[in-house]
Amino acid sequence: MRISNSDHILDAHQLEANLQKICWEIMASLREEESLVVIGIHTRGIPLAERLTARLEAGLGRRVPRGILDIGMYRDDLSEISGSPILRSTDIPFDLAGRTVVLVDDVIYTGRTVRAALDAILDHGRPRRVWLATLVDRGDRELPIQPDFYGIRLNLGAGQMVSVRVQEIDGDDCVLLGTKGEQEISH
Repeated sequence: MRISNSDHILDAHQLEANLQKICWEIMASLREEESLVVIGIHTRGIPLAERLTARLEAGLGRRVPRGILDIGMYRDDLSEISGSPILRSTDIPFDLAGRTVVLVDDVIYTGRTVRAALDAILDHGRPRRVWLATLVDRGDRELPIQPDFYGIRLNLGAGQMVSVRVQEIDGDDCVLLGTKGEQEISH
């Protein structure tokens, strides 16, 4: 999708501050005996998960395993996609059984990506619980799925779009708001 007339919602400093807020909220919710892992959803959830994991390790004073999740084969719209879905790597090099999983994505919108991610996670084991952390909650859900931790919440109208840009992929850090049109967007 594309947007035009983009407005900055978060700059790089504000994006990092919101990641730190999410980190503090996770640490405050975590029981000392819990075994925590962080899993980033392709594509922009991965660098956000890397940053969040580094903060959690610093705050908790211990290693926090991190994984990567591809949901391509778990989408509920496979029959509507022309051609084949884009498949990327999943790398979860640890056992999920009995662990608390923090699932990280950039934006939650309809809830369908998270539904697919939950199916994919359950194929890798049965965690004790799964928390969802997203940088942006843009509302207007189609499924009853809500983030446990989020940076900002927006109430967007039809035709409004939000795009998270991360240094590792896009060359800069920011969150943009716009309308359908000219500029490339992720959600």
